[in-house]
Amino acid sequence: MAEVITMPRLSDTMTEGKVSKWHKKVGDAVKEGDILAEIETDKAVQDFESEVNGTLLYVGVEEGGQAPVDSVLAIIGKEGEDVSALIGGGAKSEENISGEESKTENESTSEERETEESSSADIPEGVEVITMPRLSDTMTEGKVAKWQKNVGDAVKEGDILAEIETDKAVQDFESEFNGTLLYQGVAEGDAAEVDKILAIVGPAGTDVSAIVSGGGKKAAGPKAEAKTETKSEDKKESAPVAASSTGERVAISPLAKKIAEDKGIDFAGIKGSGENGRIVKKDVENYKSSAQQAPVSAPTSVSAQPSVTFKPGEDSETPNSQMRNIIAKRLAESKFTAPHYYLMVEINMDKAIEARKEINSMPDTKVSFNDMVIKAVAMALRKHPQVNSSWAGDKIIHHGNINVGVAVAVPDGLVVPVLKNTDYMNYNEISASVKDMAGRAKTKALKANEMEGSTFSVSNLGMFGIETFTSIINQPNSCILSVGAIVEKPIVKNGQIVVGNTMKLSLACDHRVVDGATGAQFLQTLRTYLESPLTLLLG
Repeated sequence: MAEVITMPRLSDTMTEGKVSKWHKKVGDAVKEGDILAEIETDKAVQDFESEVNGTLLYVGVEEGGQAPVDSVLAIIGKEGEDVSALIGGGAKSEENISGEESKTENESTSEERETEESSSADIPEGVEVITMPRLSDTMTEGKVAKWQKNVGDAVKEGDILAEIETDKAVQDFESEFNGTLLYQGVAEGDAAEVDKILAIVGPAGTDVSAIVSGGGKKAAGPKAEAKTETKSEDKKESAPVAASSTGERVAISPLAKKIAEDKGIDFAGIKGSGENGRIVKKDVENYKSSAQQAPVSAPTSVSAQPSVTFKPGEDSETPNSQMRNIIAKRLAESKFTAPHYYLMVEINMDKAIEARKEINSMPDTKVSFNDMVIKAVAMALRKHPQVNSSWAGDKIIHHGNINVGVAVAVPDGLVVPVLKNTDYMNYNEISASVKDMAGRAKTKALKANEMEGSTFSVSNLGMFGIETFTSIINQPNSCILSVGAIVEKPIVKNGQIVVGNTMKLSLACDHRVVDGATGAQFLQTLRTYLESPLTLLLG
């Protein structure tokens, strides 16, 4: 008897799960205790074990896909067992499916058969519609960073079709089919919603216009007939052409054509860098007319009033990346929902500088001031748990673990990798983890779960010479610490003016969770740890 395995609820806040990786394929033998898949929740990635023996007959969620809790994740049963009724019936048992009210494949009505036959007839045989995949749990749309295949190119299963940019990373998207790339639904640099047409793959020369006009859904018209090339079977589809102002036919991409028209550029004079001389977006954006390229003539004599030529500047637009859109949305939500207030303190860093020199004199050790701040923050949070809390509407969540998020600047904006259980990490562990995650953040190689679960955040602009600044809270955290540069300046010490080294810290607090006195006490403890680094050993 086949067993339906549903998407488990692996945390109290989980409403849906994402299959990060399947450890078993359809047809594989499964034993009780075997790991079926890695399931990513809103908090972590967990191994999901089978509780039954049998053969994996059906996978309900593709690798990288997600599904609501209690929906069909997999079906395990006897090899060769028919589970078609279970697939359609969700989590129903086999006994219920075989009851009088259940319809088997043999009992389906003629009307249902006709519907299936007519819908399958709309798409030519061998043609596959590929939609924009959901590559992360928060992804609502994807941007094609780069096409690796052009229309007319041969495609094999496993070939990389395109690089898809989500709100978190850029990922290679592989084809699951063999054939020819017949259609690109999203221009390079453009974005589309999840499940919209990304591409169509099928036999060379197939007419897919009906599929495109139908939005990738089953078209209403009759089965499209395949058009074959009269010359060579492997001949690529020619680049789209458009008429310029001179009447000439020019090969140009649709996006490049639109940009040229918006800028009033006659694209007949643009040299294309694409395949077969095709004009692409960058050619238009980098194009300068002969008038723009001509140098300004110098005055002919000293006494003559020189004629100054001013070239008007052109406005330009940069489409927002998915990351930039998400950053804008979340920071706006934080700023306008959490009542921010700020506490500032100046730290004497003389002893911290001495301690760092001594620490770094040890073999294979390279600790930064930022590493020291992170360690001090984690230890101070242990003494002030209210600062390590989150607002949750009708309650405040006091986090049991101390997970410090470290803001890292990347070309598209800002990401916050998380150091889990920071209070148990030593300087070397903090230093290595920050360097590793910061490096991978800049190449968009961080995993989703490495940017989740922070309970407090640190943002440091000291390396840019910024002495003091304030930050927007990274919700659901209740606080974020802004770290400025260490500045050499005159200070009063034991009644005497001497040269000292100071650093300014600014703590942004959510007043719903952290009151002023609580935030001030946290900063006092943090100051003690940084001004007397040996006290960290007593925490």
